[in-house]
Amino acid sequence: MNVVLCGLALTVLAWPGPTTTNVAAQKAAASTTRVPDWSEQLTIRERLLIDRHKLILPMMRRHGIAMWIVVNEEFHDDPVIQTIAPPRPYVGNRDYFVFVDDGTDALQKFALTSYPEENLRRFFEPIAGNARAGLTGLYERFKPRTIGLAIDGSRGVTRGLTQATYLAFVEWFGPEASSKFTSAAPLISEYFDTRIPGEHEVYTRLVKITDEIARLALSNAVITPGKTTVGDVRRFLYDEYARRGAGTWFQPDIRVQRQQASDLEVGKHSATPAAPGPALEGIVITRGDVLHVDMGITAMGFSTDWQKMAYVLKPGETDAPAGLKTAMANTNALQDAVMVTCSRPGKPNTEAAECAMAEMQRRGIEAQIYSHPIGFQGHGLGAGINSAGGGRGRAGTPLRAGSYISIELNTATPVPEWGGRKVYVMMEDDAYLTDAGWKFFEPRQERWYLIR
Repeated sequence: MNVVLCGLALTVLAWPGPTTTNVAAQKAAASTTRVPDWSEQLTIRERLLIDRHKLILPMMRRHGIAMWIVVNEEFHDDPVIQTIAPPRPYVGNRDYFVFVDDGTDALQKFALTSYPEENLRRFFEPIAGNARAGLTGLYERFKPRTIGLAIDGSRGVTRGLTQATYLAFVEWFGPEASSKFTSAAPLISEYFDTRIPGEHEVYTRLVKITDEIARLALSNAVITPGKTTVGDVRRFLYDEYARRGAGTWFQPDIRVQRQQASDLEVGKHSATPAAPGPALEGIVITRGDVLHVDMGITAMGFSTDWQKMAYVLKPGETDAPAGLKTAMANTNALQDAVMVTCSRPGKPNTEAAECAMAEMQRRGIEAQIYSHPIGFQGHGLGAGINSAGGGRGRAGTPLRAGSYISIELNTATPVPEWGGRKVYVMMEDDAYLTDAGWKFFEPRQERWYLIR
């Protein structure tokens, strides 16, 4: 519809109504797990923050940091902030959070923010005045031998300090202070990769939500063979995230494998170079398709990552073909090798990967492993397990007890019913490390999700 206003023709866009797919899915999900309301989230996260602050002083001492300064800049949020301060927006030109080891048993904590809030005083001693005077006062008062800053790290979260802020510190503290500046990257990495008991329940709930969404997306509540497109499923996922009160840290992908595939269905993907790439949104899902979803949510300061597989039944079929069942069993075997046989706290990540790949070679299974740490972020800090090397988490990094990981991997299996063509079963499940190996937050998939 066009409207003429002041001589200009304007196009008025009609707001689209709900699709048939979304209506059906919403009916199917009438009773489902949701993220807590925002006020409840704040209460939970601030309760967890009390215990997280107890981690900081021992970590500072392990990494030789006497003063740790974390800076949040307007329009340039530092992701560390939401893990060390109450989960509120910080929108000053620069907001500063300072931790000091003064040699006592108590961590000294200070905040200099443009918009101080009452709840901030529960965690930090507020510093009044301008930034230069406030920070210089702390520097002269404590005379720290080292000052940890987000510089020289290998990941974005460990190198977030801007050059302008760095130069401001040099000017405010004096030229001699620059010799005290050190990278806080090791401290940040340990802090991000260390979980506390109270987080387990929160993360378990988020994984449950993620699993429910994935199962719904790969069901007849969303997919009608011969009608539903890949784009329809992706749009459902976006809408379902919002309906559950969650966001996401990456776009969901759908992959399609077919017995007779064209270049449109099979592409390349950087994380899994031999496996099918994301399908184009216009592709219509048809009977006989093997479907794969890669998705994750972000909520309550955490992120999840999830991959699951489905088979669209052909006319007359009541279950997936035997060859596809074997393919899934091979991926389950790879999960067992990574999680149970080859992983223990303290073991270098590269050794865990080599051990699992050796087991797959012994069993004649073609496999890839590209698992990564998870927690505050989808691609978190810590030890990854990658058959091509260290991946996210440098090679040789020891596995840390209690840490969270996204067990991401695949196997390729020739399927007789497909004329011997390989089918990739790609799985991703979030897990935590115990003395007996990795444990799933939610039971893994061992049977094909079936779309009738």
